[in-house]
Amino acid sequence: MNESVLILGANGRFGRVAVRAFSAAGWNVIAQARRPLVDSHGGQVSYLGIPVNEQEAVVAAAKGTSVVVNAMNPLYTRWNAEALPLNAAAIAIARALGATLMLPGNVYNYGSPIPSEISEETPQRPTNRKGEIRCAMETAMRAGAPRSIVVRAGDFFGGPGEGSWMDQAVVKNLGNGEITYPGPRNLEHAWAFLPDVAQTFVLLAQARGGLAPHESFHFPGHTLTGDALVAAITRATRRGGLLPATTAPVVKGIPWTLLRIAGIFNPMLRELARMSYLWHQAHRLCGDKLERVIGTIPHTPIDAALTRTLEDLKLSEKQQVEAMAG
Repeated sequence: MNESVLILGANGRFGRVAVRAFSAAGWNVIAQARRPLVDSHGGQVSYLGIPVNEQEAVVAAAKGTSVVVNAMNPLYTRWNAEALPLNAAAIAIARALGATLMLPGNVYNYGSPIPSEISEETPQRPTNRKGEIRCAMETAMRAGAPRSIVVRAGDFFGGPGEGSWMDQAVVKNLGNGEITYPGPRNLEHAWAFLPDVAQTFVLLAQARGGLAPHESFHFPGHTLTGDALVAAITRATRRGGLLPATTAPVVKGIPWTLLRIAGIFNPMLRELARMSYLWHQAHRLCGDKLERVIGTIPHTPIDAALTRTLEDLKLSEKQQVEAMAG
C-alpha cells in the first residue's frame, strides 16, 4: 500500500512542486489549501479545503498520513504575525498524526556576516527578526513534532507561479533586454531549483526510517557568482528566442539606499532591504551530509533549469492574460 503525505499550503509555490514530486513518486497526496487547487492532478491527489487552524478536522481527514510537509509561507510583510502560528499548527497536526514533519528552510538563521560555507554544524546566529523567527520555528519542531526534517536551501527559482528574487527582480525586465542583479557580480550566491528541492524531499521522506528523530540537511543547489548567473540567463534567453544571438542583455543593479528610504513608507521594500546583506556576502551550502543519506542529490544543470524557469514564467504570463480576457 502506498504511503500518504499531507502537504499544507499546496497552492503555494513550493507546495505545488511538492505535490507533483510526491505524486510522481507514487505517494497518496492530500493537498491542503484554502482555495481549490491551482493545478490539476491525477487520482493520487486529494484536495483538502479545511483551514489549518481547524486542526482536529484536518487530522481526521488525513488519518493514516505518515509525512506532513509544511509548505505554508506567509507574505514577507506578515511573517511577524503569521509564521510562528502557522508553524505551530503544522506541528500540532503532525503530532496528532504521529507523522514526520518536513520544512523547507533557508539561510536566514545564520545572520550577518553570513559564513562563506554553511554546513549543518555551523552555529546559527540570527541578526534580524526573520532569522529569529526561522530559528524559533525549527526549535519548536524539534520540541513538538514526533519526528522532523528541515531541508535548508538558497533562494528558490523555477517551478510554477511567481514570487522569488529570480522572477521578481533578476529576470523581471528580461523582455526589455535587461537583467537585474542585486549585489556585486563577483560574489557567490546560493540558489535552489524548486523541482530539485521537491525531489529531495521525496527521497528524504523515503529514507526517514534510518534517520534520527530530528534532522536537518543542506541542499547545495547552484552556487553562482552574479557573472555566472548572468551568462547562464543570457544563454537560456537566446535558446528561448527572447534575445537575438548577437544581443547581450543590459545588466543593472538595485539601488539599495533608495529602497531603504522608500521602505520608510513601503513595508515590503523595508523587509527586502533588511535582507540586502545576503547579496553582499558570499555564501554556499555544503551538501555532504545530504549526499551521504540519499546518494546523488537531484541537480538539474543550470542552463536547463533556467530554460525551464523562463518557459514557466512565459506560461504564467499567458495564463494571466487569458484570465483577464476571460
